Amino acid sequence: MQRLTHLHESPSQTAGPYVHIGCVPNFAGITDVYEADLGAAMVTDNTKGERITVTGTVFDGTGTPLRDAMMELWQADAQGLYPGRDGADPTFTGWGRTAGDAETGQWSMETVRPGPVPFTDGRMMAPHISIWLVARGINIGLQTRMYFPGDPMLGDDPWLTRIEHQNRVPTLIAQETTPGTFKFDIHLQGPDETIFFDV
Repeated sequence: MQRLTHLHESPSQTAGPYVHIGCVPNFAGITDVYEADLGAAMVTDNTKGERITVTGTVFDGTGTPLRDAMMELWQADAQGLYPGRDGADPTFTGWGRTAGDAETGQWSMETVRPGPVPFTDGRMMAPHISIWLVARGINIGLQTRMYFPGDPMLGDDPWLTRIEHQNRVPTLIAQETTPGTFKFDIHLQGPDETIFFDV
């Protein structure tokens, strides 16, 4: 194994109070730099698939909404293909970035309902959206997943079936509040703590 004598890994730091200025400047009120924030739109008028809206709030251990959280959503297209794969929808980015409202902490993103994705052993993963979040006080970004309620593939999903405490799986299932709108609240601590993945 080669030892690195230079370019050592930088230590982790919290997102800090300026993460919105750097990542979502328009959201932060700096509107004269970029026409739109990078990742603000995942779909176009030509994107294939069922349009959905994903919304939610990040809560701390006391049940208080975080008002400075920023989320990135990563997912496959309606066919279960990630951008860059042969046959993937070229009008779908597969990635989006959004921030929680400064007053309520609520965030929202328009996207398409993803298709199932192949697992490394040939099984299929249930349709899901990967979510990465940062906020002040979080040293390393947290990774979780949002699955869809009532999906018949949930019981065989390779990741969900590996979770030791199956009673916590519902923390990864969104609620469909109205047709096509899915609410996915993230709890950092407490009895409803969301499952986070170490990836």
